[in-house]
Amino acid sequence: MTKASALRPIYRTDELRVVEGAAKSAPLMERAGTAAAEVARTMIGERDGSVLVLAGPGNNGGDAFVAARHLREAFFDLAVVFRGDPASLPADAAAAYHTFVATGGTLLADVPVGWQGSLVIDGLFGIGLARPLVSDYSAMVEWANASGVPVLALDVPSGLAADTGVALGPTIRAAATATFIALKPGLLTGDGVDLCGTVSVHPLGLDPEAIAPAAGHQLDWPALAAGLPIVLTRHARNVHKGSFGTLGIIGGEDGMVGAPLLAGRAALLAGAGKVWVGIVAARRPAVDWGQPELMLRAAENVLDAGATALVCGPGLGASGAARGLLARAIAEHVPLVLDADALNAVAADPALAAAIAAREFPALVTPHPAEAARLLGTGTAAVQADRLGAARALATKLRAAVVVKGAGSVLAYPDGTWDINASGNPGLSSAGTGDVLAGFAGAFLAQGLDAKTALRLAVCLHGAAADACVGQGHGPLGMTAGELAPAARSLLNAAGSRGN
Repeated sequence: MTKASALRPIYRTDELRVVEGAAKSAPLMERAGTAAAEVARTMIGERDGSVLVLAGPGNNGGDAFVAARHLREAFFDLAVVFRGDPASLPADAAAAYHTFVATGGTLLADVPVGWQGSLVIDGLFGIGLARPLVSDYSAMVEWANASGVPVLALDVPSGLAADTGVALGPTIRAAATATFIALKPGLLTGDGVDLCGTVSVHPLGLDPEAIAPAAGHQLDWPALAAGLPIVLTRHARNVHKGSFGTLGIIGGEDGMVGAPLLAGRAALLAGAGKVWVGIVAARRPAVDWGQPELMLRAAENVLDAGATALVCGPGLGASGAARGLLARAIAEHVPLVLDADALNAVAADPALAAAIAAREFPALVTPHPAEAARLLGTGTAAVQADRLGAARALATKLRAAVVVKGAGSVLAYPDGTWDINASGNPGLSSAGTGDVLAGFAGAFLAQGLDAKTALRLAVCLHGAAADACVGQGHGPLGMTAGELAPAARSLLNAAGSRGN
């Protein structure tokens, strides 16, 4: 499996302060402004080089002053708007301000009337922002967003909470974000995925993980594919279907039989040696003509059959019988994926939640925000206000590997580590895609992968398959869950062949 060090680290604000404190002798603001100026020059390219810089009253404004100085020295037509009090600037920002002014830079109190140019640089507020912008600054943000000019945000778009990805009020909609030292959670999840544009990371000469190893990492498919677990590469030839595990799937109440079938099809195409689909509905189909390799049985029979791993929940329903099947699945001594209706049953029954937390074998839990809210006894809005916090709380409560699905899916593990996924697109916002994800996760568990590796791969592959479908013209509009598994199989085989 890909080592964490091969994945890009993500730091929350308090963790970044530790890194910055350890490197306090380094000229970080000068390096940040220099890096921002280079990104700005690249964005402007061969166009007219008129740049408007919005400088704020803190260290983000200091980065903006440094960037403005470098652009002015490179003979760009430059206007810098600053409404703060120079005497109130932090020490490094004040030094950057005075250097800019001493080298001939001039400041404006407001955006020039009728200004038209090539680029706006947002240096108003950075990672320390914890409340909506006051009216003077929110007006600048609204002007920049309405200007029609590309915006380069420094560190994070002003108005965005760096730790959560929540837009606290009017927020810069950037074409690009030059972020410093390392990635922040808010750039990668929630509102951040629509507000940050293209994100570039500028370490400023630091190796943050050498100072304070990151608990969080960004998942991307190329990095994970480069270290695909050997069992998924199918390099060994002396194997048989039993070598790759047997997955049991429990679900499919009346009217919802398609859910476990989607999960089963996904599991087969993700490499499970055999898949038993245990259907709750009394009138179950004898065969899945779309995937006749699946073995369809009564749900209780699958629980008795000795599967290598289990998935419970797709289309399970809310009956007393369904609750009994879930309790039996939790009691089985095999790795377990819990999804959909299984999660709603756990949320309603503290005894089931306690049983999950007490399991000897690993559990993977895959809620969307509303399901996560039920499991935590809170509201969906509270989960979306801190997606990372919700995932970590669930991982602790259930002693399970958890993914809170959505834009920038957040994964968390009982050991305190966490990830944010970079793959995927709006085509996943359709019925059945969660069932496919559960099937992928179950297939990887059945093939012997540990819980963290299985969840990482399943979530990232799920998004990468959606991206591949879009690349082939099959979405995002109208992309269906059933299209994901064939795309995922192609990605897995391509990665496995590169490992030969």
